[in-house]
Amino acid sequence: MSKISNRQLERYPIYLKYLLSVRNEYNNVSAPMIASALGLSIEQVRKDIQIVSVREGKPNQGRNVNELINDIQRFLGYDSLDDAVVIGVGHLGKAFLNYKGFKEFGLSIVAGFDIDTNLINTKINNIVIYDLYSLNSVISQLHAKIAILCVPSDVAQQVTNRLVNCGIKAIWNFVPVHLDVPEDVVIENVNLASSLAILSHRLNKKGD
Repeated sequence: MSKISNRQLERYPIYLKYLLSVRNEYNNVSAPMIASALGLSIEQVRKDIQIVSVREGKPNQGRNVNELINDIQRFLGYDSLDDAVVIGVGHLGKAFLNYKGFKEFGLSIVAGFDIDTNLINTKINNIVIYDLYSLNSVISQLHAKIAILCVPSDVAQQVTNRLVNCGIKAIWNFVPVHLDVPEDVVIENVNLASSLAILSHRLNKKGD
């Protein structure tokens, strides 16, 4: 299989959301149909689908919607839920805990962690908030492999080190700092400030 770019990976959840929205309306979908609905090029959609689909499309019919949904979910790993924990239950952490749509994408949040005594041993969206200092024992019981990091910048590396020592293998990082992790740990950085800067720049360019 050829190397998949980040741009391609970002498109598959968009395809999946569209397919889920039309599966009760259509039995089959074609690349031109998907491209038209999502504002993408037909060739781009066709190449993306060929990478993940285990079946050839039929001329003038396309592919079965449910089969293509299964193909994309399997490719992205959405067909088997991964357990995750939220580290830092401030405004952003609470938003993650309250969001009910993660299971659609193969993610199940099973716990939150914080140092605020007003939060510890409470529940948000029926998810227990644990004391951050009990991280080792709780993680070993939950068997979670993914952490969503929403802590202050000045403690992010320290908390990351503890997560790695607990056996966490993937970190979704929402803290705007560089984190050092071992080679066997996957990290995805989401810098909201950088994203906003790109949005602002593109908006200003439109006004030129």
